[in-house]
Amino acid sequence: MNINTSEERLKARNIQPTAMRLRVLTYLVESQAAISLSDLEKKFSQADRTTLFRTLKTYLEHGLVHQINDASGTTKYALCAENCTCTYPDDIHLHFYCSSCEQTYCFPHLGIPEFDLPENFKPARGNFVITGQCSSCPA
Repeated sequence: MNINTSEERLKARNIQPTAMRLRVLTYLVESQAAISLSDLEKKFSQADRTTLFRTLKTYLEHGLVHQINDASGTTKYALCAENCTCTYPDDIHLHFYCSSCEQTYCFPHLGIPEFDLPENFKPARGNFVITGQCSSCPA
């Protein structure tokens, strides 16, 4: 992703482009799997942890990423589609956590089954994770 496209993508979500925000966005675009704050710290070892956390928080607040709570116990983040509204139930999809390589994959094209909650239960978000072994790990 070139810098102009990255800047436009941030501006489309009302996020002020900074050098670090652009670098983190590029990393998210290039990642095959969801990333954690720890992943960002490893990738950008010279960057301040607080800056990286605030970048993820800003992305989350503006709907550029969504948060995944998988079986690893670590919160991970995946880039949202450009037309994503991050609203329930429109943005509910399957995530897959590989127990071998500990990667979490986002499958936005795979929805989850419909269900009816009891009366007066009002969902705000949803997280559906299947745990197993990914195609990259040996059986």
